[in-house]
Amino acid sequence: MTYGFANLKDEGTTPKSTLASTVYQQLRDDLLGGALETESKLRVEWVVSKYGAGASPVREALNRLASEGLLGRHDQRGFFIMPVSAAELEELTRTRCWLEERALRESIAHRTAEWEEQLVLALHRLGRASRLSLQNRSSLDPDWEKLHRTFHRVLISACRSHWLVGFCDQLSDHAYRYRQMANDGESAQRDDFGEHRLIAECALDGNADGAVEALIDHYQLTAAMCMERFKQGEVAKAAVSPERARR
Repeated sequence: MTYGFANLKDEGTTPKSTLASTVYQQLRDDLLGGALETESKLRVEWVVSKYGAGASPVREALNRLASEGLLGRHDQRGFFIMPVSAAELEELTRTRCWLEERALRESIAHRTAEWEEQLVLALHRLGRASRLSLQNRSSLDPDWEKLHRTFHRVLISACRSHWLVGFCDQLSDHAYRYRQMANDGESAQRDDFGEHRLIAECALDGNADGAVEALIDHYQLTAAMCMERFKQGEVAKAAVSPERARR
C-alpha cells in the first residue's frame, strides 16, 4: 500500500485529530486485512516511519485501536497485534450469532417498507458483484466486501438499537479479519449468494425463525472453513519445525 507521506507529515497545517484519524484508518485496514503479522510488537517509532505521521497522532490512533480490541497493550511496554486462534474464532462466532439473532428478530418485527426496499437493493447489488478480485483470484474483492458488509448491516438496521448495531459492527470487523487470513480463493465450495438470498427472503417474508436459522448457518459455515484453514496452517508449521530445528 502506498501512503501520502507528504501530506501526513505536514503537521504544521494539518490538525492532529485529522492525522490521527488517517493513521487510524490506514493501520486499521492493514490489521483487518491481515497485512501485519499477528502478535508482532508495534513500536511507535515503526508506525511513525511506516505511516508518515508524528508520534502524538500515532499514539492516539494506537490507543483507539486498542480500545476496539484490535491491538493489545502491555504496561510500559507498548502495543502488540492481537493473536488469532481457533478458540477465539469459536467464541467470536458464538457471540456474533447471539447478538445478531436478537438484532435480526427485532429488525424483522419492526420492519418498514423502506427497510424492505433497502434490503432488496443490498441483495441485488451483492449478487451483481464478484466475490474474488479479478486481478488476484486468491483474494477478496474490496468492492464485494463493502457490499457484503452493507447487506448484513441493512438486515439488522431496523432493530431500533444503535448500541446493538454498534456491537454487531465490532464483531463483524473481527470476523472479517479471520476471513481475510483464512481466505484461499476457494469460494466454489459454497454458494455465497444463495446463502444471502435465503436470509433475505425469509426476512422479507417475516419469517424470523427461518431468517435466523439461515443467518446462523451462514456464519457457522464461514467459521468452519476458517477453522479448516487453521488446521492446515498448524500441520504446515509442524512439518516445517523439524527442518528449522536442524538449521
